[in-house]
Formats: sequence, structure tokens, C-alpha cells
Amino acid sequence: MPDPAAHVATACGKIILLGEHAVVHGETAIASSIGCSAEAFAQFADHTRLRLSDDSGSWVAEQGSELDQAFQALLQVLHATRPVALDARIYIPTRAGLGSSAALGVAAARSVASLLGLHPDAVRDVDAATAWERVFHGNPSGIDVAVAARGGSIAYCRRHGARPIPMTAPLMLCIVQAGPRASTRSMVEAASSFLAAHAAQGAEILAAIREAVAAGTAALQTGDTNALGKAMNDNQRALRQWGLSTSVIDMLCADALRAGALGAKLTGAGGGGSVICLAPGRESHVLDAWRSRGFVGRTIRVGAG
Repeated sequence: MPDPAAHVATACGKIILLGEHAVVHGETAIASSIGCSAEAFAQFADHTRLRLSDDSGSWVAEQGSELDQAFQALLQVLHATRPVALDARIYIPTRAGLGSSAALGVAAARSVASLLGLHPDAVRDVDAATAWERVFHGNPSGIDVAVAARGGSIAYCRRHGARPIPMTAPLMLCIVQAGPRASTRSMVEAASSFLAAHAAQGAEILAAIREAVAAGTAALQTGDTNALGKAMNDNQRALRQWGLSTSVIDMLCADALRAGALGAKLTGAGGGGSVICLAPGRESHVLDAWRSRGFVGRTIRVGAG
């Protein structure tokens, strides 16, 4: 009898350390994994269906819903000719800029591919998960899927794809949700509209982010936390000028810096979502500062692979 556990697959979530949104426009971004974030189990069935679970409960994707469409797109890339039932679980908050949908897509691709008897193929898994992501996000940069599939820390640009960034050690970051996040699709479209309407200012913003990413890449490789913190602050300043931050994000970043953080910024699409900060030895002070505002943060270990 086949072992059903053989078709269980996992994938990691992510934080974007530097370069979000600019990556959509051809720049490089840095992203790091945050461990096992999604799990999926595929099996043949009488009809295709997707059951999803998280901390709030469990439900089956309605036929024609975005989730159902994403699953159908993934199955099409994998050339599934028999109905597949997928049971999946997400272990990280959704709509928080942590790559939950990409992690779920990669885990689903790996599980279905295993069920179909396909040999492991990272490129194929990325293609299937990318088709899944397009249903939700329209024009995703590809960075979420790249991290979900590879783990660790990567530099990513659309033209050259992903390359690993060797780190002296994984990072410990503080993270907090800054309220509901606008959809990635709407934020990407708003960012593109801004660049079209403000070409000169947009070029300056992209240049500032490019410099922050270059400085941050070097800092990761040498373990220079002070330089990395500065790069994060420079990046956040550019994102604020781009109109992607919010008053709550700005407040939480300022609180973190006052509590001793070296750098703080939004991560992901913006317009809400999550704030990350680098505060070696001062993590508890940052979490206390956020708690005093009524926001419950936590520490996460990123870039561990």
C-alpha cells in the first residue's frame, strides 16, 4: 500500500528585508525565509477540491473562488489529468506580508507533483506556484515564490532570478502586524501609478532603494548589523516617500528605533501588514514599546534555510 505521508510537502514563508516594490520594476530585493509556514497533502479523489486550515478553522474552497482558481491553475501547469484533493495548512498569519500564499502554492506544487510521480524539479514547482500566485496578485514579482522554494536568504531580480546570499549567521528580528494589509495587487498597481505620474521623484526613490539593497547585501555577508540597520531605515524612508507606508507603520518604526533598534521598516506590500526591526540585544525593549501601544509583536529567526 502506498505511504500517504510520501505526498506531504512543506514550504517556508518570508520577509522582504530590503527592496519590496522596487523589485517589480526590475530592481533587486533581499528576502529571507522564516521556516516551515505551509504544509500540503495531495491525494487522488472523485473530484478536485482544496481544503485549507489555519488558526481560525478549516474550510473548503468554493468552486470558482480565487482559491479554487489558483488550485486549478497549479494543476494545469503540473498536467494533472485525474481529480486531486488537497488538504493544506498555513502556520503563519495571512495578509501580513509574510508570503503565506506563495508558501502554500509551493507546498501544494510539491505535494501534487509527488502524487503524480514526478521527479523533484525546483523550476517546475516555481512555475506551478507562480501560476497560483498570479490568480491572487496579478503581477507578482516572483520573490515570494523564490524564497518559499529555496529557503535561506536570497537576492532576487526578475531579469536574473534568485541567488543565495551567504550569511555569517541567521538574523533575529522583531515583527509586528500593523493592521490589515491592502491587497498586494492594489498596492503594486498604486506604486506603478505613482512612478508613471512622478517620473523624476520615482527615479530618485528607486535609486535610493537600489543603494540600500547594495549596502544591505554587503552587511549581511559581513555580519555588520549597524550597516544593515541603516540600510533598512533608508529603505523605509524611500517607501514612505513612495506612499506605501501608513501612519501606524511609521509610528511602530519610530517606537522601535527609540527602544534601541538599529533599523525598522515595513515588509511586503505595505499599506498595512507587518513591520520588522533589527534590534540585537534590545528585542525585549522593542516588544515592550509595541505592547504599550496595544500591538503584540514577536521575534523571528530568518535566513536559516
